Amino acid sequence: MALALTIAGSDSGGGAGIQADLKTFAAFGVYGTCAVTAVTAQNTTGVTAWAAIDADLVEAQIEAVAGDFTIGAVKTGMLATSAIVEAVSATIAALELPNVVVDPVMIAKGGHRLLEEDAARTLRSELLPRAMIVTPNIPEAEVLAGIPIRSLDDMRHAARAIRRLGPSVVVVKGGHLDGDLSIDVVCAEDEEFELSGPRIRSRHTHGTGCTFSAAITAGLALGRPVAQALREARAFLQGAIEHAPGIGAGHGPLNHFWRLY
Repeated sequence: MALALTIAGSDSGGGAGIQADLKTFAAFGVYGTCAVTAVTAQNTTGVTAWAAIDADLVEAQIEAVAGDFTIGAVKTGMLATSAIVEAVSATIAALELPNVVVDPVMIAKGGHRLLEEDAARTLRSELLPRAMIVTPNIPEAEVLAGIPIRSLDDMRHAARAIRRLGPSVVVVKGGHLDGDLSIDVVCAEDEEFELSGPRIRSRHTHGTGCTFSAAITAGLALGRPVAQALREARAFLQGAIEHAPGIGAGHGPLNHFWRLY
């Protein structure tokens, strides 16, 4: 059975973070394991508080999982502090964990910062060079690339700039731009292409970034080629939004099991 590891923060509302990752892994038939980096007090209306886990304990969690299971792919989400980013990067390198997908979580859907400012610099210098795929949204891509993004061309320029930081593949997600289509830009060593689909007008988008990156990770754990994993993840995300359960007073969660019922 394929196994995947998520290294991320929890979501007490269940729609994002580790909870969304594990649901997504399960929906793809992948056995999910986890290392918790932070605990958040969070629901569909926002984050009210969070506390980071000690970096040594995060490292110990990763080592415990990798010491017992053969991990097919790894994803990172909320890493919170520079110390955690450093510990995660070093542990991934020391254990030679494969197929690393970095979702560079910086700000929650409601606007609450989930990554300390100095940690963003550490993420650029320490973690991105170890990533196979990195999946920033537009605000995150602006931070990583150091340029403003207002158009599809800007997304392409940002993707190329981020790729120069070390990851093999960069996916700049276009959900924050306007238009009838939602377009993601993919930049790899030997090709650039787009993932596009109709923009879904819905407030039920809590955990979209976690779900997309987890679906990519699941695909890699199953042995999918990168392009196939990306396209399948995009299709899975669209269905999860379209079939959202419609709960919560704010940005509601997705339906990660929409293909089952």
